[in-house]
Amino acid sequence: MKYIANKSRYNNITYNRCGKSGLLLPPMSLGLWHNFGGKIILNESKKTIFKAFDKGITHFDLANNYGPPPGSAEINFGKILSKEMKYYRDELIISTKAGYDMWDGPYGEWGSKKYLIASLNQSLKRMGLDYVDIFYTHRFDPLTPLEETAEALAQAVNSGKALYIGISSYSSLQTKKINKLLKDKGMRCLIHQPSYSMLNRWIENDLLNTLDNEGIGCIVFSPLAQGMLSGKYLNNIKKGTRAGEKNSFIDKKMITSEYKFKIKKLNIIAKNRNQTLPQMALSWCLRDKRITSLVFGARNRKQLNENLNALNNIKFDKSEIREIDHYASESNINIWEESSRY
Repeated sequence: MKYIANKSRYNNITYNRCGKSGLLLPPMSLGLWHNFGGKIILNESKKTIFKAFDKGITHFDLANNYGPPPGSAEINFGKILSKEMKYYRDELIISTKAGYDMWDGPYGEWGSKKYLIASLNQSLKRMGLDYVDIFYTHRFDPLTPLEETAEALAQAVNSGKALYIGISSYSSLQTKKINKLLKDKGMRCLIHQPSYSMLNRWIENDLLNTLDNEGIGCIVFSPLAQGMLSGKYLNNIKKGTRAGEKNSFIDKKMITSEYKFKIKKLNIIAKNRNQTLPQMALSWCLRDKRITSLVFGARNRKQLNENLNALNNIKFDKSEIREIDHYASESNINIWEESSRY
C-alpha cells in the first residue's frame, strides 16, 4: 500500500511543549493498545494510522505487551515504519513501555534492570528501530529499589536506545524520587502517563502540581474510562463492547444506576456544547494547561475523525465546569490504582 503524507498535516494543529523540555507533542496522541495487534495488521488499522499522521498526530504510543498477542502491535507498527512511513521516521514520536507481564519467569515483568533493558531491546527489534523517542517504566515496582529502575532508564538513554524517559502510574511521591535520581545522573524525567478521565480524577489531588513543579509533562490515558464515557452502556450491554467481554478491565458491576444517571446528565451538557459525550470527555481532559496530551484509541478512520473533532471545542466557561464537576465525580474505576499507592 503506497502512502504519501498530506502536505498540510501541520497546518491545523497546535503542539504543546512537554514540561520544561524542547519536545512538542500533539494534544492528542494515538494509542496502539487495542485494534493494532494480530498476525497481520488490518488494512483499516493501517489506514487509521496514516489518517492520524495526515491530521498532524505525530505521537504513536505503544508498549511491549500491546496486541493481542503481546508484542504484535509493535511488530505490525514496525512493518509500517519499514515500508510506507519509512521516509517520515524523523517526524514521528514513538514511545514504548515495559513493566507488566511480557514473558515467563522472574525476569519478564516489573522494574528490574534485567527486565527493562531486555524488554527495550526486544521492542526495538520488533519495530526495526535503532531507538525509541520515549521509553517508559510502565508501573511502579515496590520491591525493586527505585535506584535500579532509574539506572536502567538512564542506561537506555546513555546507550542511544531512547531519547527521553517516561514513567506511568507513579504517585506524586515516587515521581519526585525518581526524578531526583535521574537528575543525579545528568538527566530527568520527560513525561508522566497516568490514567485520567471525568470518572477517574486522582491526579488532581497532588500529581498535577508535582509535575508542574518538577517541569515534567503529562500525557493522560484512558480519557474515556475504557468506554464508560462513550454512552454505549446506558441501555443493554452489547457483545463486542468491553463490558460485554470476558476478562475485560470493565466489570458489568460498574454499570450501576448511579453511573447511568451521571452519564445521562453529562450527555446533556455535551449536546449543549454541540459535542458528543466522548468528544466532551476528551476536550475536558485538555482544559488544564498542565496536561500536554492525551492518548486515545480508534478502531477505524471514522472513529479517529470523531475523536479528533474534540479539538474543535476545548474551551469551557466557568458555569460549564461547575455543572460538569457536579456529575463528573470519582467513581472508583481506577484499575491502575495499585501502582500509584506508594
